[in-house]
Formats: sequence, structure tokens, C-alpha cells
Amino acid sequence: MHKTNIIPLLAYCLLLLCADCQSQENKNDRKPAVAGSFYPGKHEELIAILKQLFANAVPNKEIRNIIAVISPHAGYVFSGEVSASAFNQIDSAKEYENIFMLGSSHYIAFEGASIYSQGNFMTPLGTVKVNTELADQLIKNNNIFSNRTDAHAREHSLEVQLPFLQYRLKKDFKIVPIILGTQSPQTCWRIAEALRPYLNTKNLFVISTDFSHYPSYADAKNIDKATADAILTNSPENLIRSMASYEQKGFANLATCLCGWTSVLTLLYMTEDNTDFTFTHVQYKNSGDTEYGEKNRVVGYNAIAVSLKEKKELSEFKLTNKDKIDLLAIARSTIENYVKNNTKPEIDEKNLSSTLKKNCGAFVTLNKNGNLRGCIGRFDASEPLYKVVQEMAIASSTQDSRFLPVNSNEIPELKIEISVLTPMRRISSVDEIELGKHGIYIRKGSRSGTFLPQVATETGWTKEEFLGHCAQEKAGIGWNGWKDAELYIYEALVFSEEK
Repeated sequence: MHKTNIIPLLAYCLLLLCADCQSQENKNDRKPAVAGSFYPGKHEELIAILKQLFANAVPNKEIRNIIAVISPHAGYVFSGEVSASAFNQIDSAKEYENIFMLGSSHYIAFEGASIYSQGNFMTPLGTVKVNTELADQLIKNNNIFSNRTDAHAREHSLEVQLPFLQYRLKKDFKIVPIILGTQSPQTCWRIAEALRPYLNTKNLFVISTDFSHYPSYADAKNIDKATADAILTNSPENLIRSMASYEQKGFANLATCLCGWTSVLTLLYMTEDNTDFTFTHVQYKNSGDTEYGEKNRVVGYNAIAVSLKEKKELSEFKLTNKDKIDLLAIARSTIENYVKNNTKPEIDEKNLSSTLKKNCGAFVTLNKNGNLRGCIGRFDASEPLYKVVQEMAIASSTQDSRFLPVNSNEIPELKIEISVLTPMRRISSVDEIELGKHGIYIRKGSRSGTFLPQVATETGWTKEEFLGHCAQEKAGIGWNGWKDAELYIYEALVFSEEK
């Protein structure tokens, strides 16, 4: 009898143990703090109000490649329609790697920002997974981040956005919830630097903020338009200047122009000086537009979408075989004449195609017995291509500081390679770099350096090695210097005498 009962007893113990493990696993999940106040606390009621809000919202404008939305975070009866308009713009069928959520703390002030990494987020619609691995990685690699839970415990700015995502997106998603405790623009810049590598079409950034607090209805409309217009310029300085101007004008009851200004500022620090980003205004309302709001004291709400322009091939033109032969002949005859006689040969433009007369950058590379003998080029497109090749042929043979000038006896042994460059394009993420296709140009302050596309192919380097070697050996900013530098890519049409 004892033996027959042992298996059910073990199974029961294992069941209790698993239940205890499940309890341990979920105990750190962040429970809803404002369900039942800012929005309905019951599943069915929440679904019903979301359905209504999205039905009344601004329809999808078919904005392509949305990488961020700015959405309000008040009670749904006040700002829900504007939030739905913001989320209505994202592709509901898209599968994001991560959704980064930024909100400014309403309850406690602290230096930097806190990323919730202890568990998931709960709403009446279910569990929203947190990418705890990425959260821990960001905290470990950037001392601007912490994982303090008190920043998230009562905070509503991120929580109220989650049901909109759960309702709108058809595929599962993971979030990286970030609460900013800082009031320092410099700290916002540091946060932006840490997050910029993730600002691409694989991820979505949700920036949570209301606009003006407590002015009259008429004043709010003017203030909120000015603040939104400043954001649309993609300039952190314009936003700071606009807010300071209106907050100093003495509007009655105006507490702030933008309660989540540090979160918006962080986004602008990630996108500034990059014309590939487009800011689109979607909708404006304030609490006075609702049946529950008063006209004498209102809170403003704007929905804004940020998109990334479609990638275009950088190549603007093609070279024929005759074009390539003509450029190689120009390079060789120039080297022979300059090294032997210190003169440049005259080039008859009549025999050249119109393509070779277009302004374009180029590099000329010299190899001898399989080893580099000289390489110099320039990016600026201020002269016709054939003239640039001639000048770079002289420079690579006589001015490369790594080598002695080429002498006349070496000329027959030289193999000439020419790289015709497309215009550079600044990138926001290293994910945009395709090894073997793109050359890189790194700039940090007064220092800069470049590697042609073929360097990655010839060396077999990984992307990180490609960037690290360029930053350290070409730009002189250290192996990891590329991580907070300006990054540009370009393409090259490469051809040589050998080929």
C-alpha cells in the first residue's frame, strides 16, 4: 500500500514545487498602478473603450518606416483619442525586435534613467514581455542607467501606452521600459547616445508626454502649437528655446509646456542633424475638447509620428568599360609624367564621356607586388571626376606619408586601382552598414577616418572590427571611439588594371 501511493505523492509535491517556481517567477512583474482610474481595469471594458477610441482616431496616413511616436498619457477619456491616432500610424502587422518606451518621472527625481529589468509588465489585457536581457545589457554598459524599481512603481506614463500597443499590434512584442528622472539636457544627450544604435526600422520608440498644463483653452492651443512646431524642426535647441520663451511670458496657470520634455529631448538628440528622419504631426486636442474637461484649465495633447526615409541606392551613375579604361590611362600617364618630369599631362576632354566630367570623389590606390604602395583620395565632389583621378594619382604616388615617393624605376611594377565614390550618407545605426558594399567615414570632433568598401572584403573583418580598426587606426579616436562618433556610409565603383 505504501509503494502504490508514492508516485501520486511525488507528483503532488512536484506540482506544489512548480507552482512555487511560477510564483517566484512572476513576483517581480510590474502590476498595473492606474488600471481602474486612468483606464478601465476590466478586460472587456478596456477592449470596448479601445475599440471606440481607434474608431474615432485619425486614420492611418500610410507613413512608411515609422520608428517613433509621441503619444499623450492622461486618462483615456481625455487623451485616449489622440493616443489612438498616434498608434494608428504604426504598421499593425509589423514584428518589432523591441519597443523602447520613454517617459519622464512624475513622482521622483533622480539622476539618469531607470530601466525596468526585474520582470514583465501586467495590464488587464495580459502580460507584456520585457526584454530583460537587453535591459540588463544597457544598464551594465551605461552608467547613466539604473534598475531602480521605485521609478516605475506608481508611474503611469508608460503603463497607459501599453493597452494601445496590445490592441493595435497583431504580433507579440517586447518592451524596454525607461523612466527618466533627470532634468538635465546633458544627461538626456548621454541617454540618447546610448539608445541611438537601436533607432532604426527594426525597433519602435514610444515617447510618452502631455503638452501644456493648466492654461486656458485658447492659450493652450497657441502654446501647444508652438511646442509641436519646435519638435517638428528636429532641433533640441529649438524645443528648449520655445519652451523657455512661453514659460517666461506669464501665461495664467501655465505649469509646463511639455511635461515629458526630457523624453522628447532625448528623441531629438537621437535624430538631430539627420535629414533622413521626418516628423509628421497627426492630431492635436486638449482636455477642453472633451465632455469632462473645463475650458479655463486644460492639458494639451499632440500625436506625432517620426519616420525614416526609404533607403535609396547611393550609386548615382554607372561607368562604362571605356570610362574605366580612360580613367586608368589618365592615372598611369599622370604618374609617369609627374614622377619623371614633375609635370601633369594635358587631358583632351573631347574624348571623354559626360559621366567623367561630372563632379565626383575618388580614391587612387597603388599596389606593388601585392602590397600597398600608396592610397589617397577625397570625398568632396567639387571637380570633374577625371581631374580628381589625376590629382589623386599624383597624391598617392608622391604624398602618402606612410611611404617614400614612388621613383621612376617602380612605375612598371605598379598596379593601379580606382574607387569612384558616391555621396556620403549619415547613418543612425551600424545595422545599415553592409560589409563589402559600403565604405565608412567616421568623424568625431576634428578627427576623422575612412575605409573603402573593399577593405572589409580583403581583410575578412567583422563589422565591429571594420569600425574598430577605422576608429583606432584612421581616425585616432580609439577602438570604441566609433560608438559615439558620427558615422557615414558611401559606395564605391572599384576597378583596376588587373581586372
